[in-house]
Amino acid sequence: MTERASAPPPARLATLDQVGRLDPYEANSKLARLIASSVGVSRADLARSTGLARSTVSQLLQPLLDVGLVHEQANDTSSRGRPSTLLTLNSRAGVVLVADMGATHGRLIVCNLGQQRLAEQIFSVDIGLGPEPVLENVIERFQRLLREERLTEFPVRSMVVGLPSPVDFSRGTCVRPPIMPGWDGFAVGDYLRRRLDVPVLVDNDVNLMALGEARSRPASESPLLFAKVSTGIGCGIVTSDGILHRGADGSAGDIGHIRVPGRDDIVCRCGNIGCVEAVASTSALLAVLREQPGSQVTTVDDFVSLVRSGDRQAVRLVRAAATEIGEVIAMLVHMFNPAAVVLGGRMARVSDDLLAGVRAVVYSRALPLATRGLVIERSTLQEYAGAVGGAVLGIEYALSAQSIASMVQEA
Repeated sequence: MTERASAPPPARLATLDQVGRLDPYEANSKLARLIASSVGVSRADLARSTGLARSTVSQLLQPLLDVGLVHEQANDTSSRGRPSTLLTLNSRAGVVLVADMGATHGRLIVCNLGQQRLAEQIFSVDIGLGPEPVLENVIERFQRLLREERLTEFPVRSMVVGLPSPVDFSRGTCVRPPIMPGWDGFAVGDYLRRRLDVPVLVDNDVNLMALGEARSRPASESPLLFAKVSTGIGCGIVTSDGILHRGADGSAGDIGHIRVPGRDDIVCRCGNIGCVEAVASTSALLAVLREQPGSQVTTVDDFVSLVRSGDRQAVRLVRAAATEIGEVIAMLVHMFNPAAVVLGGRMARVSDDLLAGVRAVVYSRALPLATRGLVIERSTLQEYAGAVGGAVLGIEYALSAQSIASMVQEA
């Protein structure tokens, strides 16, 4: 079933500095991203933003106009003189596919290069079935979605897949995912690229959430840490430049397997003991409730219902989990000195106690210099954070120097 919901706010796209020192395609890319980040911009605006002469801006814009990536249209709002001309992205220049996949649910998004959501679908998934059944399901649903929404005539410029797994971003492969049997080393990007003949980017789901959240907030709120508290616990890190910090091998932010002191009796599914994910995730709290005599709690939905109803035992477990998570985040605050810490995931959305508990620990444990301007709050994008981040990543690839060079050379 196709679901349409209110569109999230446009997210900022990253642009390259010092246009005059870039090669032509990189300069074309910067102009395209500036245009994509606005609802309409003039040549004079671009000249002011880049420091280039208007003649140079016009020269760099011409290839974008020739391939139909950018449109020019008269702005009739001026009251005197000749109407100004505004540049906008061509809404028919292509689409980006985003598959935001969790352990039990997936969200598919089709958007144009201006971040306008054209189609959407939410569906149940069992990520543990293995890569080929899950990815074939995604392919089939995307193909059907494009047909039903009459979008097959638009070129697909990129596809982005977010997975609840450590990901080697450069290779598009999962690396020893604890909850995804059969996915370790599987070349997700190559598999989808062969099947769909489109460029594919694969990343950790929390990285996409962090990117979406950071780009939807003022730039002053980065560096940003995004902590997802759900079936697992993970963290995405965005630098002050608004760029994802993935680390040397893509494992940056994998905080779920930081050890909690004094919890050596808890064995994590990764094989280690005392991991914060094994102690404080939604699945960990659910396991505690299941063991209670006479318990009728069997699913995460049951646990969420108890939390929402104010059940004392469920709330107590969430508060205890918030303390453990807060200790980990306080350590990260000392290491990265973020401007904002954002909590996402299902538990963060339904429980005020989680947010309050994390705040209390971080503000009491971290030094004043690290917390005097620190913002700690829930995600503003909520369940759309990953989809927005995926759209940003896919559009930036579609408007990259490499992609624009291909468009120009194929025209």
